Amino acid sequence: MLVLSGFLFVTRTIAQTRTDDPNVINTNLVQITGVTMTADSLRGIPDVTIVVKNQDRGVNSSETGVFSLVCEKGDTLLFTSLGYRDVSYVVPRNIKGQYFSMIQLMAQDTFYLPETIINPMMTPEEFDYAIKYRPLPDDEYERMRKNTDKQTVRLLLATLPKDGRENQKMYQTQQAYGGTYYGQQQPIGLFNPLKWADFFNSWKRGDFRKKK
Repeated sequence: MLVLSGFLFVTRTIAQTRTDDPNVINTNLVQITGVTMTADSLRGIPDVTIVVKNQDRGVNSSETGVFSLVCEKGDTLLFTSLGYRDVSYVVPRNIKGQYFSMIQLMAQDTFYLPETIINPMMTPEEFDYAIKYRPLPDDEYERMRKNTDKQTVRLLLATLPKDGRENQKMYQTQQAYGGTYYGQQQPIGLFNPLKWADFFNSWKRGDFRKKK
């Protein structure tokens, strides 16, 4: 009779601890409020996943690293975050009351992603052929050298039309030159040796040839 009474007492205690009856208070539950911080600089770590081990429930820490969840005394909490080492924490069973505060420190972890090779070629033979025979694109130095080549600049000056700014500047220059001799006869360039030098240079370049 004494053994049967002891068995009924233990069964009633367990039922009160793990019952789903809303009218019965589960004294084994505890609300944990804490913050996840870096171990070296004590800064809050955001978006840390806190999961109760072997149970499909958990929370994420806020932007400042604060979190809060309800679990049972003796449960194991798993802390995971990208760039930090995983940490497990066992909730003490000797907690008095249903509230508990904690600070979980996490150390940074270095991880390496697998190497990814992007190859537009279908077969290794095509890749070998491209490496051996296809011309490489010009780098920035080579493009700069081509753009500043004297022949290229001279060709651009001879073929490209003037834009609006250049036409406006030439018109304003002519107006300013005409205003210099306003009210008097402009000098004749027939006796100007500089004009004759420009004429001979133009004649040597072939500026007076008929363009086909």
